[in-house]
Amino acid sequence: MAEFSSILEFMERLPIQKALTDQRLVFRSHIKRFWENATYDEEHKTINSIMSLNEENKPINITEQLVREVVNFPDDENSPTMFPGRMVKGCMLRMGYNGLLNRANYLKACFPKSYKLLIHSGLHALSHRKGGYDVMRDYQMSMVTALVLNKKYNFSKIVFHYLVDNITSKSKTWMYPQFVQMLLDHAYPDLERDEQNDLLILYHMDNESLNQLARYHPNHPEPKKKA
Repeated sequence: MAEFSSILEFMERLPIQKALTDQRLVFRSHIKRFWENATYDEEHKTINSIMSLNEENKPINITEQLVREVVNFPDDENSPTMFPGRMVKGCMLRMGYNGLLNRANYLKACFPKSYKLLIHSGLHALSHRKGGYDVMRDYQMSMVTALVLNKKYNFSKIVFHYLVDNITSKSKTWMYPQFVQMLLDHAYPDLERDEQNDLLILYHMDNESLNQLARYHPNHPEPKKKA
């Protein structure tokens, strides 16, 4: 843990604490019902679904602004989702990246240990994919740049975009279960919760995660510290 102490102190000051640290209980039946019934209203830019409360179907309506309010994202509708390539590359170099800069995706393995933790935490919380946390896509590189340089970034727009994208996907998944549960809890605090039989197990960071992040593959050795 000692080798991550400085970055952990930095991460405690990040303005997306709720997204990174919220560990509320998530329920399979809630997430399943939400995604099975989710539709998108293009005209009103709203995701619509239903929840069961006291054996009655209740509507759940989600907008980008609601995502912003419930997850406490520090952005607004005019915040950017992409930064100029030069700014992103400069930030990656500042973080000690030792991989190829002229490529579409950056590898987490090519960063120093401390920044590997920051990147892994951000991707784990905010990525629209179930896995693939070893590679950063373009919007994720801008996301990390915003966190490191303390820039405004539209986290809400990104999350809402991929929620909508999942609705129209041929291979719909239970995307963003933590955020969906936050939104459901916000709309209906009295939803039935069966902690014995209905929990959706989500994996959070632990000491083993830190041990894995501290390791490097022979093909991607640990970046050398600058003198």
